[in-house]
Formats: sequence, C-alpha cells, structure tokens
Amino acid sequence: MNLYIKNNTFWFELENLARLFFPNEKINVYKEFSEVTPPYIYTELSDRITVKVVIGDFCDEACVPAESENSANELQTVRLLYKILVRFSGVDQAWGLLTGVRPIKLLRKLTAERGAEAAQAGFLNDYFVSPEKLRLSVMTEQNERRIIGLSKPESFSLYVGIPFCPSRCSYCSFVMSSVERAKKLVEPYVDLLCEELKLTAQLASDLGLRLETVYFGGGTPTTLNAEQLDRVLGTVNSCFDMSTCREFTVEAGRPDTIDSERLSALKENKVGRISINPQTLNNTILQKIGRKHTAEQFLEAFALARRHGFKNINTDLIAGLPSEPFESFRRSLDTILSLSAECVTVHTLCMKRAANLTTEGVVPDRNDADIARKMLAYAEKTLTGDGYIPYYLYRQTRMVGNLENVGWSKRGFESLYNVYVMDETHTILACGSGGVTKLKDQSTDYLKRIFNFKYPYEYIGRFNELLERKAEIPRFYGQ
Repeated sequence: MNLYIKNNTFWFELENLARLFFPNEKINVYKEFSEVTPPYIYTELSDRITVKVVIGDFCDEACVPAESENSANELQTVRLLYKILVRFSGVDQAWGLLTGVRPIKLLRKLTAERGAEAAQAGFLNDYFVSPEKLRLSVMTEQNERRIIGLSKPESFSLYVGIPFCPSRCSYCSFVMSSVERAKKLVEPYVDLLCEELKLTAQLASDLGLRLETVYFGGGTPTTLNAEQLDRVLGTVNSCFDMSTCREFTVEAGRPDTIDSERLSALKENKVGRISINPQTLNNTILQKIGRKHTAEQFLEAFALARRHGFKNINTDLIAGLPSEPFESFRRSLDTILSLSAECVTVHTLCMKRAANLTTEGVVPDRNDADIARKMLAYAEKTLTGDGYIPYYLYRQTRMVGNLENVGWSKRGFESLYNVYVMDETHTILACGSGGVTKLKDQSTDYLKRIFNFKYPYEYIGRFNELLERKAEIPRFYGQ
C-alpha cells in the first residue's frame, strides 16, 4: 500500500491508521513525489483537506475545509481516511481510529479538559470508539484513578529485569536468552545485578525518593535457582527503604520454573504477588507456541503456590492464539476462575516483527480477528459477572483485530505497578538487562529515559559504562 503525504505532517498517524486495515502489508510512505501509483492513499492539506483512496476497482474521495489549528486538521484528516477505509473494508474497528498504547490516559486527559460527559462523547463521535470499548475504558479509568492517587511527587517504582527463559515462545520478541544456552552468563549476571541494585538504592536514598512498588519481570525471573533468587531479592530488601513499599511482585511466569525451593525464597523475601502464566490450558496449543509445560503443570504450580501461602496470584491468558478455537479459550478462562485467581490478565495476540510466528509467515485474517473479539467479549462478561474489575489497559501495534490487553482483578488485588508504568505516573528506576529507567518531572510531565543494555552479554561486558549512565539520575533531579 502506498501512502502519499502532501503539505501535512501527519504521516505517522496516517501510516498507523492504514496499518489497522492492512496489517499484513508494507505501508510505503511518500512525502515527495510527482505521481501516484495504485493501490494508494493520498492526503493533501491546503485551504481544504483532501483524502483519496484507490484500491483495485474501489475509488473514494473526501474533501472538507481546513481549519486554523493544525491539531484539528490532523484529526479531521485521520477521520476522513478512517471513514473511507471502513467503506472499503466493511470493518468497523473496535477502537475506531485510536492507534496509541494508552487510550485510558487519553480518556483521563479529555475528562480533565472537557468533563466526563464530553470526553466520552468525544471517544464515540471524534475517535469512533465502539460503545463496548468506551464502556470498558470508563470502568478502567475509574479504577486506575484511585491507584494513581496513592502516588506522591517523590514516589518511584523499581523494575528488575531477569532476561532468561526456559525457551522462546513463538509470539515473543523480548530480548531474552534460553537459560540452557546462556547458563554461563547467569551467575555473573546475578552478581552484577546485585551491584546495580545497591548503587540504585543509594541514589534513591540520596534523592529522598519514596519506593511504592517493586516488580521483577523478564524473561522469567524464576529461571534463577532458589539461591540466586534469594540473593537478588535479599539485595532489594536490604538496600532499599521498604517501609513505604505497597507491593512486591515477581513474575514466576512459566509453571515449569516453579518449585518449593523457589517459592520459599520468594516468600521469605516478602514477595506478596506473583504471576503464573499458562497463556492457554490447551496442551496442543501450548506445544505449538513453544511452551515447555502442560496445563496440568500449571494447575500443580498454582496449587503449590497456594500451599506456600501466596494470596495474590495473577494468571495470563492470550486471546487469538493461532488455531485456538473460541471454546478452547472459554474452557481455559473458566478453569482459571474455578481456581479463584486474584488477577487475570487477558492479552490479545500481538504479531511482533521479530517473533517466530511472524518470521514463519503466520498471517491472521478477518476470521481470526472475529474469534479474538468474541473471546474478549466473553472474558469481559464472565469476569465482571464474577466480581472482577478492569484496572489497567494497554494496546500494541499489530494486535489481532486491533484489540487490547486488560488486567482484571478482584477488588483490592490490583497491581499498582502495572497502573503506574502504563499511566507514566512517577519515576521508574530500572535495573538489569533490557531495563529502561523513566525519570518523571512532576511539574511538566516530561519523561527522560535511560536505557540499560539489552543483551545479558552486553550488560556483563559493559557494566561500568552502564553505571556511568546512572549518573544522569541525580543530574535530572538537580543534584
């Protein structure tokens, strides 16, 4: 698909919108051109806004007067293109023309500017968000607001990255290493991670920052053995001021990494919330997506965690996995609910460029999108009926059906960290390979990012350079 841009700067928004309707095609963007070649989308801004689409026998064009505000012209251009592409495809996108990661943050911003009623009307009429997604957004925003209100100007959260997994899932594009292939890196990685944590704790203390949440992600943190886990978790507990910490989460993630020794290490180090993520409870699908565990192992791991006293367990499911029928997803969710998990995060499959699914040529079609939408509708109806609330929501490009990921929880068990990182509420100090520190200026909402090295071997080999980057933290706070 060719996208031609004349006299406007909206190419990024227009390209993202075009990708919603042509997810499996390359979008070629032309800002300088002498002629246009079908199939194409043509947009022009002068005293009028012009949008024209030519695809095969389909040809449609719309023109409206331009406005004085560039932001208004941008929205109007995108709206015109959206309407034409809906006529071409016969598909109304569930999230309308929204392509951003954080629709709830947008709704909150519009609510602050216009009031709740006008903001919700804008979602429907300006952005063409469907009534069901507006309803979900309103519920989520209300639940997020209470959590955001707990944060103080001096608050921060700590993220700790463990970039190792038992194997790579077919849908995954995160930078991680198979623990079997990277076995020699694990021990030096743990040693240096503890050093970085000590330095970061000292910086936080010197700056008078207040720790709200701790989150261990990955990868799969429980690929570390019990002794290594104890060392890293113990470093956090001994070096940071934990007296203000409201939540300590570790993604146990893979059921095949969970045993009594690791769970004991978590419990003894005051971890209160863990994730055990099956993604599906269909063994055939698990095998297809590269998971090295069975549904039965998940059930055993969940029961073992309960016996070790864990009272806040999250489970992840993915809607839209290749070849998984609706009934399979329904059975997985119903089984999770029978366990009374405190949190259920329902993701939609995202076709990331670097994932094996994408490189192997898997191409979701409209039927896949319809099934995923049906799965999410069932999840919302069933979870709300069981007393769960949506407490955070985000979206990604290349999601099947242009849908969303939603965190559902029993009231009082919401993950504060997930809300803070998605809302960009306060500073996130990140340690470990792949971590991104995000420094928040509360007076301007400006975010400064400091990137750690992505790969474990880089993290180990260039560790001193990484520590030098941490010097940006006190400079940001004026010290």
